[in-house]
Amino acid sequence: MSETYVHGYHPRENERLQDQAGSLVDLLHSDTSYPSGSVVLEVGCGVGAQTVTLAKRSPDARFISIDISAASLVEAQRRIESAGMTNVEFRQADIFALPFKAESFDHVFVCFVLEHLSRPLEALAILKGVLRSGGTMTVIEGDHGSAYFYPESTAADAAIQCLVKLQRLAGGNALIGRQLYPLLVEAGFDAVHISARTVYVDSSRPDLVDGFTSKTFTAMVEGIREAAIVAGLTDAERFDAGVQALYRTTAPDGVFNYTFFKGVARKG
Repeated sequence: MSETYVHGYHPRENERLQDQAGSLVDLLHSDTSYPSGSVVLEVGCGVGAQTVTLAKRSPDARFISIDISAASLVEAQRRIESAGMTNVEFRQADIFALPFKAESFDHVFVCFVLEHLSRPLEALAILKGVLRSGGTMTVIEGDHGSAYFYPESTAADAAIQCLVKLQRLAGGNALIGRQLYPLLVEAGFDAVHISARTVYVDSSRPDLVDGFTSKTFTAMVEGIREAAIVAGLTDAERFDAGVQALYRTTAPDGVFNYTFFKGVARKG
């Protein structure tokens, strides 16, 4: 959380996160719930895109949701209040300097956070320290290398690679989804189980065409245009052609596919 968030903190990015959360609720969270009375730490909650879903699905659990961005927390608080949820407490905190005692939480939830960290293994070890014995860790990450689509486009592939490279330059790893199993095992967790959650989109699913292909994935790539050009990873013409090719997959004959990875593990 102390590393650079490559997507930025602009209002448009907030909207993209909400579109992503809304379109992926069932895929990512159909099996995410916590028992009554449990205390759950949500790490890197951002603008509360996942927080609202977590709080609604486990109304009798208590959530402490942290983020390093004060501005994001203000928006997250607004969203939780608008949803009428009262089981969430927001705190500004850095994952590498947590203000919690050891074994303070029954469960920890981390979604789309490790990809932005230069020290994901250290982060998992720190989070393991505030988790009670027998408690669970849930981690969800994407993997931009899993994106494939029709019509095929080398320009679109190159634009996606700009995002992968830019995130690497910022200290992160846009391909971390495939690495969750070894990371959790190395961090010392038991009963590590990883499941692949694939988003398949064609024109028979207009909700996903709009909510995921267009407003989530392609918007994410499009959002790093200036940064990629400034970094010398591409030029305007090539990048714009790639983004246009990604939008082309939303046509009636287009297809888009992407895989998220969800890991659940236990502290022994």
